[in-house]
Amino acid sequence: MLLITSTDTEAGKTVLTAALASYARKYHPQQNWGILKPIQCGVGDREFYARLFDRAIAEINPIYLEQPLAPPIAAALAGVQIDLGMAWQALTKMRQQDDFVLVEAIGGLGTPITAELVVADLARDWRLPAVLVVPIQLGAIGAAVANVALARQYNVQLLGIVLNCPQPLTASEIANLAPADLIQSLTSTPVLGCLPYLPDLNDLDLLAAAAADLELEILLPHLTSLGLAAA
Repeated sequence: MLLITSTDTEAGKTVLTAALASYARKYHPQQNWGILKPIQCGVGDREFYARLFDRAIAEINPIYLEQPLAPPIAAALAGVQIDLGMAWQALTKMRQQDDFVLVEAIGGLGTPITAELVVADLARDWRLPAVLVVPIQLGAIGAAVANVALARQYNVQLLGIVLNCPQPLTASEIANLAPADLIQSLTSTPVLGCLPYLPDLNDLDLLAAAAADLELEILLPHLTSLGLAAA
């Protein structure tokens, strides 16, 4: 299992999740894998994954709230309570039938999922090793430092950081906004690479190529079922 989390919303979790799934689909078609979005608020990721990988929405997303807001607020507006047991049951089922499960978090590590819990609580309690996606923009360094500190505070097993280009950037812009060496030095966490700006997220080959450029061998102990680093 692997949790894909981030510094905030719209940081690139979906890009990384889709890239890893596309890589597995292309290079390891004999393996069964699943994508789980435990909670989704508003239209977005579950619809994208269902269309891209021909999966059932109900399989991908056990808890859905209509308002695109933080889960406890969206739940309050809907007059319902969030039952995390439903998400745990969905994850357990996937673990039983799939060789590997990619779990995309909602928002960042500090995003609330109930009035008492944040995403980091879920990662710790469900024992999900995590990868942190950091968008390359002004403030990326500080966001990376703060979120790694948050992961440590909550005892989240953080395997590494993946940088993501939310827009076209030159090599010098990437180096200035999110220097990998400096981020690694400040966080003592490996930077596994950089996802380029991908104009078409429906291109499975392009997504797979983006994943192939990452240092997947660092994830190998958690990806041995798929052998992702062996292609």
